[in-house]
Amino acid sequence: MLEFFINGQPVQAEEDQTVMQAAKASGHFIPYFCWHPQLSIPGNCRICAVEVEVEGGGIGWLDIACNMPVSPGLRVLTDSDKVRARRKETLQFITLNHPVDCGICDKAGECTLQDYHYAYNGSPSTSLDAKVHATKHYDLSQRIVLDNERCILCTRCVRFTREISKTNALGVISRGDHSLIRPVEDGAFENDVYSDNVIDICPVGALLSKAFLHKARVWYLKPSPSVCPGCARGCNIDIWHRKSEWRLTALDAKQNARIDRVTPRENAAVNGPWICNKARDLARLLERARAIQPLRKGQPVEPQAAIAAARSLIQDAHRPVALVSSWGSNEELAAFQQALGGRFSSFVKTDCEAEPGEVLEDDLLIRADKNPNRAAALALFPPLPEADVAAFPPDCDLVLVWGEGFSFAQLPPTAKIVFLNSWLQPENGHADVFLPVSVMTERSGHYTNFEGVVSAFEPCFAKPPGVFDAEALFASLGRST
Repeated sequence: MLEFFINGQPVQAEEDQTVMQAAKASGHFIPYFCWHPQLSIPGNCRICAVEVEVEGGGIGWLDIACNMPVSPGLRVLTDSDKVRARRKETLQFITLNHPVDCGICDKAGECTLQDYHYAYNGSPSTSLDAKVHATKHYDLSQRIVLDNERCILCTRCVRFTREISKTNALGVISRGDHSLIRPVEDGAFENDVYSDNVIDICPVGALLSKAFLHKARVWYLKPSPSVCPGCARGCNIDIWHRKSEWRLTALDAKQNARIDRVTPRENAAVNGPWICNKARDLARLLERARAIQPLRKGQPVEPQAAIAAARSLIQDAHRPVALVSSWGSNEELAAFQQALGGRFSSFVKTDCEAEPGEVLEDDLLIRADKNPNRAAALALFPPLPEADVAAFPPDCDLVLVWGEGFSFAQLPPTAKIVFLNSWLQPENGHADVFLPVSVMTERSGHYTNFEGVVSAFEPCFAKPPGVFDAEALFASLGRST
C-alpha cells in the first residue's frame, strides 16, 4: 500500500491502481464516460481530468485520472477551478453534435451526460454551426436500436464485445465527426447472448432496448432485487416495475403488475455487473397465463376444499412419492422437508431443460443446468433416477408433483396425483388435486447457486386471489399427516 492525496486528504492505494480506481474505492467522485471498471482504458472522453499539484508552488498540470498511476506523495485535485474549466470545455465538445432531445430520450433520468452537463457545464452550445446529423434509428440487432446522433463514441460497447462477450461484434467506422458504431457483417452481434449489456453500459441514450423503448419513464418505476432463475448461476438482477404511487388508472390495470425491464444487480461473487439476454426476457417466462383456480379432478373448488382433499390423499397413502421442484426457494424446500419430508419418498426433478437453439453453457455466466436451485434441493433430497420408473415402487399410490417439467405419462397409472404448479397447463385438470402456487415475483426467498452462493429475491407484485404460497401450503398439508 502507498499513500497519496486527493483534495488534500490522504488516501491509501494499491501500487498498481490508477487515480480513478483509488478515488472510487475511497469515496472521492471523479466523472467519467469511457472508463468502466471491467473494461480496458481508452482514455478518449477526457472528462475525468484532474489537476496534479506540484510542491513548492510550481505550475501543475491536468491529466486523465483513468490512466494515471498512483505514486507515493502524489497530490491531485478533482474539483479545482482548472478542472471545472476543463470539464466545461470537454462537455462543450462532447455535446457539439449531440441532439437536445432529452425530453423524448429513453435514457432520461439515467443519462450521465445529462447529469454532468447540469453539474459542470450548464451553458448553451457556443457553436454557431449546424449539428452534424447521423442515422437516428439503426437496427444493431432484433433487440437493440442505435441512435448515432446521441452516441459520444466512448467505445464501451465495442470493448465489451471484444473483452467480455468475446464476439468482436461491434466496431467504429470512418473518422472524426463522421465516426459510427456498426456491427460486423457476419451477424455476430445478433447472436451475442450478452448483447443487451451494452445498453446498460452506454452512458447516453444511443443504445436502446427495443422491448423497453417508449414504454415507461424510469422515475415511474422501481427496481426490486431478485435472482435470475434461468440457470444454476443465479445471476443477481433488478426487476423494474411500476411504483405504487404512479399506478395507472385510465389504462389497462395489468400494466401496474408487469415486468417493465430487467437489469443486472452487481454481485462480484456471482455475475459481476453482467447478465445474459435470457435474464432480460424473464417477462416472457413469468408472465405466462397463470393458474389461479384450485381444482379437484378438473373441477373448480374452494381453496380450503382443495387443501382438505390433498390432506386426505396424503393421509390415506401407503407408498407416496414426491417429485421436488428444482425451482423452489430455500425456504420452500425447508418447509417441505419439515412438513412432508418424512411422509414421502422424495426426489429432485428437473423443472426446465434448455430450449432448442439456446446456448447450453459458456465460460462467462451460462450454466448447462437451467434450474436455479438444484444445489439447495439436492442438499436435502436425492436426484430423480435417470430411469424415472425406478423412483416409483410397484405399490406407489400417490405422487405429489411440485413444479412443471414432468410428464404425467411417466407416473404410475393407478397412483393419485397432487399437483402444485403456477401456469395454465393441461396437466392441471388431470390431477386429482391441483393447487396453484405463487411465482418468485410474488414472494421473498433465497436461491443457492451451483457454487453455494446464496442470493435473495424480493416480491414485486401481490399474488392473485386463490393462489397459495408453497411454503405456507406445505405446513398446512403437513399438519394432518
